Amino acid sequence: MKSLIKILLIIACLFGTTFLIIKFSGILTIPQIKGWLILAKESSTLYVGIIVALLLFADLFIAIPTLTVIILSGYFLGHFYGAVAAISGVLLAGVSGYTLSRHYGDAILRVIEKDENKRNEAISTFKQHGVVMILLSRAMPILPEVTACLSGATQMHFGKFISAWLVSSIPYVLIGAYAGSISSFENPKPAIFTAIGISTLLWVMWFAYHKILIKPKS
Repeated sequence: MKSLIKILLIIACLFGTTFLIIKFSGILTIPQIKGWLILAKESSTLYVGIIVALLLFADLFIAIPTLTVIILSGYFLGHFYGAVAAISGVLLAGVSGYTLSRHYGDAILRVIEKDENKRNEAISTFKQHGVVMILLSRAMPILPEVTACLSGATQMHFGKFISAWLVSSIPYVLIGAYAGSISSFENPKPAIFTAIGISTLLWVMWFAYHKILIKPKS
C-alpha cells in the first residue's frame, strides 16, 4: 500500500501544480467561469452546455473546481440539461485519462517508481482496491483524475473502469446539478449544503472502508 500511496501523491502533486498556477495567476477563476456562462446563455443555452463539458474535460489536464462547475451547470441549464452537459464532460475526462494512461502510463510509472518490486506491488494493490478507489474518489479534488490515469496505467479492464466511473460520477453530477438548479446567487445555501454533504459522506465511506476492509489485512 505504501508504494501505491507514493505514486498517488506524486501524480496528485503534478495535477495540484496546475491548480496553484491557475490560482495565483488568475487565469481561470470562478467569477470568470460565471461570466463566460452568463455571456454564453445570452447567445444560446447550447453554448453553456459546451462550455461546461469542455471545462470538466479540461479537469483532466488542469485542476478545475469540478463540483462548482457542475452546480453552475444546474443553475444555468436546469437539472436535466445541466446534468447531461456535466456528465458528458466528466465522462470524456475519465475515458481520455484512462486511454492516454493505458498507452503511456507504464513509462510514467517507471519514472515515478524505479524499483520494479515496489512498482509491481503498487500495481497489484491498485488492482485489488482500484474499483473502490474510483467509487469514492469524488471525496476530494484531483483524486478522480488520478484514479482514472492509474486505471489505464495498470491495465484495468475498460468495462470495469467505466462501470465504476459512471457509478461514481452520475449520482455526484445529478445531486450537484439539482442543487444548482434550486440555488441562486442570492440564495446559495442548497449548493453549499450539497457540497458539504457529499464531501462528508464520501469521507465517512473512505474511513469505513479503510477501517473495516483494509486495515485488518495490513
